[in-house]
Amino acid sequence: MTATIVLLLAVGGASIALVLPSVSERNEYPGLDSYRANQKIEQVAAAGGYERPLVPVVTLAGDTTVDSPGVRAALGAAFDRAAALADGRSVSYADAGDPGFVGADGRVTFGLVYPPTAEVGGLPGSALGEGALIHEALTSAMAAELPPGSRVQVTGLDSLATGTDAGGLNVPIKLAITIVAALAVLLWIFRSSLALVPLLVAFVAVPISFLGLLVVSPFVTIHETTVIMLPLFGIGIAIDYALILVTRWREERARGNDDAEAVHRAMGTAGHAVVFSSLAVAFGLVTMLVLPIPLLRSLGIGGMLVTASSALVTLVLLPVLLERYGRRLRRRQGLDEREEAASRTWTGWARLAVRFRRPAALVTAAFLGGLCLVATTINLNVPTTDHLRTSGPGHDALLTLDRAGVPRGVLTSFEVYVPPGQNTATVADSITDLADIHAVAASPADPSLLTVLPVHEGGDPAGRVTISQVVAAVPDDVLVGGNITQQVEYLDATYAMIPWMLALVALVTFVVLARAFRSLLIPIKAIVLNLLSLGAVLGAMVVLWQWGWGTEALLGIRPDGSIGSFVPVTIFAFLYGLSMDYEVFILSRMREEYDRTGSTGRAVINGVGRTGRLVTAAALILFFSFASMAMGGELDVSVFATGLALGILIDATLIRSVLVPATVAMMGRWNWWLPAWAARILRVPPSPLAPDRP
Repeated sequence: MTATIVLLLAVGGASIALVLPSVSERNEYPGLDSYRANQKIEQVAAAGGYERPLVPVVTLAGDTTVDSPGVRAALGAAFDRAAALADGRSVSYADAGDPGFVGADGRVTFGLVYPPTAEVGGLPGSALGEGALIHEALTSAMAAELPPGSRVQVTGLDSLATGTDAGGLNVPIKLAITIVAALAVLLWIFRSSLALVPLLVAFVAVPISFLGLLVVSPFVTIHETTVIMLPLFGIGIAIDYALILVTRWREERARGNDDAEAVHRAMGTAGHAVVFSSLAVAFGLVTMLVLPIPLLRSLGIGGMLVTASSALVTLVLLPVLLERYGRRLRRRQGLDEREEAASRTWTGWARLAVRFRRPAALVTAAFLGGLCLVATTINLNVPTTDHLRTSGPGHDALLTLDRAGVPRGVLTSFEVYVPPGQNTATVADSITDLADIHAVAASPADPSLLTVLPVHEGGDPAGRVTISQVVAAVPDDVLVGGNITQQVEYLDATYAMIPWMLALVALVTFVVLARAFRSLLIPIKAIVLNLLSLGAVLGAMVVLWQWGWGTEALLGIRPDGSIGSFVPVTIFAFLYGLSMDYEVFILSRMREEYDRTGSTGRAVINGVGRTGRLVTAAALILFFSFASMAMGGELDVSVFATGLALGILIDATLIRSVLVPATVAMMGRWNWWLPAWAARILRVPPSPLAPDRP
């Protein structure tokens, strides 16, 4: 057995080493026109495209204006220095000659410095705020080329961002926090060396999932985000599966069965729950394959693989460990007698939920429904300057532009690629004639590129309209690119697929749960409660990250008034499966108790009494896993991780502890009904409607 574990770890470790060189850091969106435009822009100019521009703002001294002798040449030299320092390129009044780059008094001018796609100042230019560390160098380098007394300030969305990745915890530290927290919870549950067994399962399952990534890597893009999230997610879910099986094995041992017989009985009950739970989680994640975004597909595949490997190790390796070494792993004085009985605390709670089922369900559903209504106001657009930093150098530069009469939309400027055969001047005129266009500049150095300076920011509804109008105004072979354009098209493409994703998840979930519980109503209830839970999570995220209620006090990060565009769909895929995880654990025990007693009330009380402590422990482990991901300064990651952590808490408390027992008690005997015609379709024995015993 030891040799087998060592071999599995060696194979998994080798797989990790082989996968890492093929991991992609790029956010690729091959189906989007804006992505193709940005690829063309990068080919032509070697910088810009998807990357957001830095916006240096120059204020000339005294009565000097941009048209004073020698000033335009000095501006050109300053922006050339800025472009060289950023290893990119610049567009400004010096080369374009467009008055749109100049303020009303002629003394304030600005330019756009586009970094290369790979990095800015040594930092990957992806999440908002990651390109803000070269501002001081830009300021001093440009000031050296300008007339005496000139002032240089730098702004831009990155400059105004409320968080960066500087100072955040790295992945090994986050993993260590997750492992320590999980061990503490497991010691609380088992109070013996058995606490190490679920961790061992996780340590084997996670490397094996990388073997799966290695197998699929020639066919799909594996993104670096998947490699980072996979171990954090895998440790939590692998421990969950091992926890339910070990807990049931202890229970069977407490009833007098020897180690082998206890393993056999645990596999027949808890093992069955693990199978259906892993199917539900895996199918929830694999639905991300319908989305047209490689990053999201990569996350779905990684989550599905680690779920499958966790279930496989739990069902194959763990039973052998318990049968061979179970006696040694238990405390010398034997199992606790309390394993023979359900938890008094959770049994008492279940009695209350059954007794007051209608008011409990009504109040809880009303609260969660209110959060769902809040979720309808979610803002997935790029943040606007009104919600970003309100102090600091970047904000001071923004105020300088405001006073000069320059619209804030210039911070979300975007570029248009004009292919050979099209007249650049004609395309520029068609864009200039549109409403809410501040300027359209053509650079002599890049005749195939036009820089569009909009009046409104791209995160505003009016800014989105402007982008749509530009796309509609240009010929079909002219491509509109830029960061903001790709963000807008990404939102439209991704969320247009959400109804299909929901339908697919609901269908698969219904079939899996109908077969697992031999019921028509339980799967429907499970789907409704899961969607209610997910809607409530999004509502809570609006309160925390969009409205900013208590966010700085709790997390030390200032919200920017927006939820990351990728966050809701990714949270849906992960939380839908995980919440179904708990649903299967609890309902499996309820079904078992109902088959034994014929009483729905007893099934609810005994089921919650037996699983409440287990679900609490599992939720705590996953909560700490996701909470560790939020420890850092990068806003996007913190938003995503807190969403998952909130989802786990809401699901394990309000949903599984209140709504599930209350609604099962309300539905009574109808919970367990599966007519013969449905049973034939599902290929399981029917479950006729029988009188409910008291």
